[in-house]
Amino acid sequence: MSATPDRRLTPARPDLAAAYLRGRVTAERYVEGAVMEVKEGVVDMRREPRPDAAVDTQALYGERVTVYDEEEGWAWAQLARDGYVGWIGANTLWSELSAPTHRVCVPRTFVYPAASIKQPPLLALPLSADVCIVEERDNFLVTRDRGFVWRTHLAPLDAPAQDFVAVAETLIGAPYLWGGKSVSGVDCSGLVQIALAASGRKAPRDSDMQEAELGAPVEPGAPLARGDLVFWKGHVGLMRDPETLLHANGTHMLVSSEPLALVRARNLEAGAGEVTGVRRLSW
Repeated sequence: MSATPDRRLTPARPDLAAAYLRGRVTAERYVEGAVMEVKEGVVDMRREPRPDAAVDTQALYGERVTVYDEEEGWAWAQLARDGYVGWIGANTLWSELSAPTHRVCVPRTFVYPAASIKQPPLLALPLSADVCIVEERDNFLVTRDRGFVWRTHLAPLDAPAQDFVAVAETLIGAPYLWGGKSVSGVDCSGLVQIALAASGRKAPRDSDMQEAELGAPVEPGAPLARGDLVFWKGHVGLMRDPETLLHANGTHMLVSSEPLALVRARNLEAGAGEVTGVRRLSW
C-alpha cells in the first residue's frame, strides 16, 4: 500500500481500521467488522455521518457491506462490490444475508406483496441489483422475503447481458446525479459500472480507477469501436459506435448520446482538457 492510502478504498481512520489492514496502516484499534446486506433499493454512501454530507456513491439492494463502526444511526462500512468506503444509514442494512440468484435487468422494477401488479409495491429495485429468488409463480419470481417481481425484469446471474452498451442505452434520459448509480440519478462512472455489472463484469467505482484498471489502451488516432471507454480527467463515456459517445454528463444533466467530436471540442473550450485515454475491454 502507498504511503498515502486511497481513502475511497481504505477502511482506516486514526482511531479505527479494518483488521485486514493491520501492519499496513496505523490505528488505535482494529476490528473484523460485521457483514450485512442492503435492504433498500438504492442507498446513499456519504463522506461523513451527516445527512447533508457529500454523497460519494450509492449501494444497491442485495449488496454486501462490511460494517466497522456505528455512530448515531450511521454505519461506517466498505462495499463488497467495489471496495468503496463511507457512511451509510444503519437502518438500510440488515444481517439476514441472502444468496443472490438473479439480477435486475431493466432500469427499474417493483417488488409487490402478491402476484398482482395492482397491489401497491413494497419496494423499487434498480438495474443491476442482486436478488435471491426462491420460487416461481405465474409471471412472477418470488424473493426470499416473499416479495413478487415481474419475471422478465430479472435475469439469472449465470446469464449476463451480452452487450453492456445496450444496457447503458436503456438509461438514456436518466438525470445526472453526482455519486448516483440508478435510473433515478447516475453519474458518468456509475453508468459504466452498473452497465458492466449487468454483463457480469466487475468495475471500480470512479473514472480514474476505471481508466487505470479496465481493458487495454487504444492507441491515439486509432479507429474506435462500440464499447470503448473514453476518458477525460474526472469523466468517462462509452462509445455506441466509432463516432458516438454515450455518457452521463453535467452539460445536459442527463445520460445523453452525442458525437464524440462535439464533446471533445466542448470540453476543450470549457477548459476541461483533452481526452486522457481510451480503453478497450476484452471478453
